Amino acid sequence: MRDALTLAASLIGARLDAAIADLPPSTVRDAMAYASAGGKRLRGFLVLESARLHGIGPDMAVQAAAAIEALHAYSLIHDDLPAMDNDDLRRGLPTVHVKWDEATAILAGDALQTLAFELLARDDAAPTIAARLDLVSSLAIAAGGRGMVLGQALDIAAETASAPLTLDQITALQAGKTGALIGWSACAGARMASADTGPLHDYAAALGLAFQIADDILDVEGDAAKAGKRLQKDAAAGKATFVSLLGLDAARARARALCDTACAALAPYGPEAGTLRETARFVISRDM
Repeated sequence: MRDALTLAASLIGARLDAAIADLPPSTVRDAMAYASAGGKRLRGFLVLESARLHGIGPDMAVQAAAAIEALHAYSLIHDDLPAMDNDDLRRGLPTVHVKWDEATAILAGDALQTLAFELLARDDAAPTIAARLDLVSSLAIAAGGRGMVLGQALDIAAETASAPLTLDQITALQAGKTGALIGWSACAGARMASADTGPLHDYAAALGLAFQIADDILDVEGDAAKAGKRLQKDAAAGKATFVSLLGLDAARARARALCDTACAALAPYGPEAGTLRETARFVISRDM
């Protein structure tokens, strides 16, 4: 599994690096390249695998894979800002606003977000114009006020709420903040092929929630050096998480159950979806 992720990360990174390098030289371009380097590239990997299931090769699918990684990098830059999570470390390195300044971080995030849509609009991003339009419009929904941004807003509001969030409220929050982009990634291949997204949507819904529960577990008992970021911030801030509400053992059990649900959703694809099943198991067992 890790070898497959590494290979996909290399392909996606090369495409994203080339797209950024094609921009006019500037501090913003430097910050974009810095912020988009490294990481697991899990979202891009899901794009490539879902495309493979629908007969679309990596030469085409890499556009959408690079697009989602550009948008994910933007979200991390903005999430790290003092007005948001105020983090000074990401992937073991100083965050963009620490290395440069807040204005550069904001602009680099903005530019990565728009680069994502530029990549999806390319002629070679999908077989048809209709499929490209579907990719663009669905990512706008997943990333915006119905998806990731809404989740971020709910997370910020929770910091000053009079009472900790309930389990249902955290689940809804994370379905946007984390799950929306994972969902788009897993369904991207079906959208490229103008195929039914239902099975992959169900897979991703369970996977995204399992991913967040695993993150909450890592925040409690993970290794900060491996994670490349500061841990236990949520507990220090008194924020409710899946672990604080369920406890470690029940949180692990919930993640395992969600992994099983995700794998079951792939039944229509049979053995061809084996790598996506391995991905679900990887998500709940990772140490970073």
